[in-house]
Order: sequence, then C-alpha cells, then structure tokens
Amino acid sequence: MFKAPVLNWPKLPRIRVRNTFGNKLEDFEPLEPGIVRMYTCGPTVYDYSHLGHARTYVAFDAIKRYLVLRGYDVIHVQNITDIDDKIINKAKETGRDWREIVDHYSRDYMNMLSKLKIHIDIHPRVTEHIDDIIEFIQGLIDKGYAYVAPSGSVYFDVDKYEDYGQLSGRFSPEEWRQEEDVLREKKHPYDFALWKAWKPGEPYWEAPWGRGRPGWHIECSVMSSKYLGPQFDIHGGGQDLVFPHHENERAQSEAFFGKKPWVKYWLHTGYLMISGEKMSKSLGNIVVFREAEKKWGAITLRMWLLSAHYRAQLDYNEEALLQARSNLKRINAAYESLTRMLKEVTPSGRLSEDELVVAQRVLDLYAEFHQSMSNDFNTSEALAAILQLTRVVNRDIVPREYYTAGILALRLLKEFNAVFDVIEEKAVTAEETELNKLIDLVVRIRSELRTRKEYQLADWIRSELAKLGIKLYDYPGGKTMWRREA
Repeated sequence: MFKAPVLNWPKLPRIRVRNTFGNKLEDFEPLEPGIVRMYTCGPTVYDYSHLGHARTYVAFDAIKRYLVLRGYDVIHVQNITDIDDKIINKAKETGRDWREIVDHYSRDYMNMLSKLKIHIDIHPRVTEHIDDIIEFIQGLIDKGYAYVAPSGSVYFDVDKYEDYGQLSGRFSPEEWRQEEDVLREKKHPYDFALWKAWKPGEPYWEAPWGRGRPGWHIECSVMSSKYLGPQFDIHGGGQDLVFPHHENERAQSEAFFGKKPWVKYWLHTGYLMISGEKMSKSLGNIVVFREAEKKWGAITLRMWLLSAHYRAQLDYNEEALLQARSNLKRINAAYESLTRMLKEVTPSGRLSEDELVVAQRVLDLYAEFHQSMSNDFNTSEALAAILQLTRVVNRDIVPREYYTAGILALRLLKEFNAVFDVIEEKAVTAEETELNKLIDLVVRIRSELRTRKEYQLADWIRSELAKLGIKLYDYPGGKTMWRREA
C-alpha cells in the first residue's frame, strides 16, 4: 500500500505567564478576549537612560510583539515621570530649571527607544495629568482610604486596605525610616504620600487641600487606569519596583475602583548585574545606554538583552556582548543566504525523502520556538532554537537548494524577527544585483579550477575574495556557496 510521508505541522501551545502575585505559572487569558491591555513603568527623567532601563523596556517590547504575533491586539502604555523629588534635587544641584532637565533627559530616553526599535502606543506624562491625579486622590479621601495631614500633604491609610503586602510578600512597619516631621503627621509610619505639600522653591499645582505635587505611586495608578480602564491585563516593570511602588499602586487602585484584581498579571524583569553586583546608582556602576550603544551598537544590545529570560539576572560583560554580536551575524547571514537561494531556485515538482526529513526538522524547530515563547516568554530558549535553525539552513537547505524546506525556514526566521527585530532586511540595488552575478561567476570559475585540480589558483581566488569580505563555503559534491562577512 502506498504510504505518503506526512509533515507534522505543530499546534501552537497555550501561552503561560509567571505571575509575580502568588509567584505561580498561569494560563494567559486576557480580561477581554483578543485584546491585551498592558502598562509598563517608564523612567523618571532626571538623568541619562541606562542599560537597566533598556533591559525592562526591551523585555516588554518582546512580550508585546509575541502577543501580537499570536493574534492579540495589544494596547501598550508606558509613562514618563516628569515631576519627582529626584528631578527637583537635580535642579537644585545644577541650578537649571526643572523643566529644562525633564526636556533634556526625555529626549535621551526617546532616542534610546528609537534605536532599540521600541514603539509605545501611549506615552503619558505626569504633568499632563495633574487634574486626573487630584480627582483620584479626592476619591480616595471620600472613600475613607486617604487623609489630609496638617501640612496639606495627603497620605494613603494602609491599615484601611486589608490585602497590603500580598503582591510583594513584604510588609514590615519596622522597615520604614523617614524624616521626623513626616512621621509626626502620619497616622502610621508606613502610610505613603499621595500628594506632597509645597515647599518654597519647588514647583506646585493647586489642589483642594493645598498647593503641592503628586506622590510617586499615584501617578502610575492614574495614568494606567485612564487609558486602560479600572482593570487591565499586564502590569510590568523591574523587580526593584515590586515593593513598595507596585504594592502601593495596587492598594490605592483597588481601594479606589472597588475591584479585584486591579491587574490580572504582574510581570517583573530580573536585575542587571555587572561584575557580580546589581547595577545601581548607589553603587556607582551604572552603564549609560548611549555609551554602551557607541561601543556595541543598539541592535547588538537588543540581541544581548533578549538572550536571557526576562525574569533572570543578566550580567553585563564583554564575553556576553561578543557572543550576542556573533549570534547576530550568524542569523543575518543565514537569512541573507536563504533569501538569495529562494530567489534563484525553482520549486521541485516532487520532494525527495531527504528534503522531507529536513523540512520536518524545521517544523520541529518552529514548535520549539513557540513552545519557548509561550512558556512565560522565554526568549533565551527561543533564540537557541533559531541558532539551531541557522545550522540547518547552512548545512542542509542552502547547499542542497531545498526550496520547500527553505520556505518553512524563512517563515520561522520572519516570526522570530517579528519578536526580536534584529534581522536587517536590506533592499538590494540594481548595482548590488549585478555585483552578486559577478561574484557568482568568479565562484563558478573557481569551482571549474578545482575540477581541473588547479588548487593553487583556486585557493588564491578564495583568499582574494576573503579580503573583499566574501567568504566561500565548500560542500560535498562540489557545491560552493558564498556569503558576505561583516
């Protein structure tokens, strides 16, 4: 009986995420089918953006991209904190107007996003939402969750919210150490500021309880909810924000809206390390993005940042960056040789058994890529599957001119790039097309010389082409492929 071999196309797995709340792996089901509402904590713009910022923003960009690849519509909000103690202190230290500081470092931040190919849908700023913040705070006062201190500051009464500490697993009143004047006007030392009363020389806005400015935590609650609604799917940020920032956001938001959960999935990126220590301003080991970008290039940095699972610690060192650069070249080279081969090869009317085996290997890697990304967005394992694919492309598909296997490999590379966005698709000019034909001719001449056993001249051609950045790959059966090396 005739038995046709079957290509087993993989079924895409259910997406699962590691929710910081409860620290458990959960099936991902958005509140509204087909739509994902996501908020990421953005920067306080008082200094240059650094690699710690880049780590978080690239991670959530990849998460967003994969959700889009899987068919979801994603609304992504990421704020800019443009009024804060740190900004005011910077203004005092430098003698510059606080708005000038905000404008300068906001441009640096936006430039980093552009170079890292990160696109945010809604980018709200705190100072453009003061009225919304005042309305939110007044609502908390009216509901009995907040109180006005004699100074005109407003504090959230933590004891009125029963679930405080459940997100972070931390809540120890003894940890709180603050200025005496602040402690004296609070009901409890762990109550946090929603509104900070004005001090001479500081910027301020008018509110029903007096002049002042917003506290840090209230900003994100207001801006996320304004654009995503009273409940949304994903709230992201660095691991260092879990407590107290996200704990406080959750408390005041659930108190205000009277709905639980305010956020369905809390996701947090791991620490960025340097020489075994956490990268932080207090330790003085911050690596500014614009300096790292000058040395490595933004796309190499993006590749490196996605080489680790977003929850894992990631170490900044030269070896890791060199490996990222090597992987970047390897993937781009495979993509280039594959696309060139597919343009030149005519599809076969019948697939050989060998090509069916190779095609199935590509489909298996397709499954591995999606299984990795579906398992809490594991970009590290997904990248490993793509690096295996490059070996299949270079060893089996291109030299044997397997058109169908090549089409499948190209699809996987495009889906990989929809998430990682590190493959450079260059438009080929007419001049480059003619140059490629000339290189093909030289390679064929060399092959003929090898057939005639004129190896010295053939080796000389190979050497001269290498000087021009053209590397030759000889395969069994006399097949030679060439590739441009960066």
